[in-house]
Amino acid sequence: MAKSMTLLWGAGSPPCWRVMIALEEKKLHGYKRKLLSFERGEHKSQEVLEINPRGQLPTFKHGDNILNESSAVCLYLENQFKSQGHKLIPDSPAEQALMYQRMMEGLTLTEKLNSVIYYEWIVPEEERHDSAVNRHREALTAELKLWEGYLQRVAVGSYLAGAFSLADVIVFPNTAYAFRFGLSVGRYPKLAKYYSLLKDRPSIKTSWPPHWVAIPQGYDILKDL
Repeated sequence: MAKSMTLLWGAGSPPCWRVMIALEEKKLHGYKRKLLSFERGEHKSQEVLEINPRGQLPTFKHGDNILNESSAVCLYLENQFKSQGHKLIPDSPAEQALMYQRMMEGLTLTEKLNSVIYYEWIVPEEERHDSAVNRHREALTAELKLWEGYLQRVAVGSYLAGAFSLADVIVFPNTAYAFRFGLSVGRYPKLAKYYSLLKDRPSIKTSWPPHWVAIPQGYDILKDL
């Protein structure tokens, strides 16, 4: 079944990473995949635009079915292959409600991380303002403290909604990204424990961004948050 799947992806992109984790969790090995370069603008290539007119990665096809939003891909894979691999949506209504809540909140965390990490890449030089930088950093700090609070209420050794679920598939890449860009382990100990709990999970380790393996040293953009 995986042989009828194609993934166009970019290394280090949390949305792309989510899809790859989900594919691993569902034991969908052998799918076709092509690594594209954001730096060379390959996400805006005709190859991508034919599948995704927004010119974004990931782009995913399963037969004639096209999905380009990472959360949608993860939901699709779980629903199409419920009995294969690891179950990623819990049966309990309470756990399911929590899973969906954290899953969707993970998209807000992505947005707030990007607004700080990629500010100078996204915003033209003549439009940049220190007040905007400070506002984005304050918003991200508030968001990270929310997640610290959420994890404060999670039992030791547990995941965001009980067992490992789509909430973790969506949120972990954001967490890894934050620490890659210098987030303080001391100021965010619950996020750090969550990161340590998951970083060696087989689906995550197998799909780890290749350039992070080659160059383990990260950045310090978030070190003062």
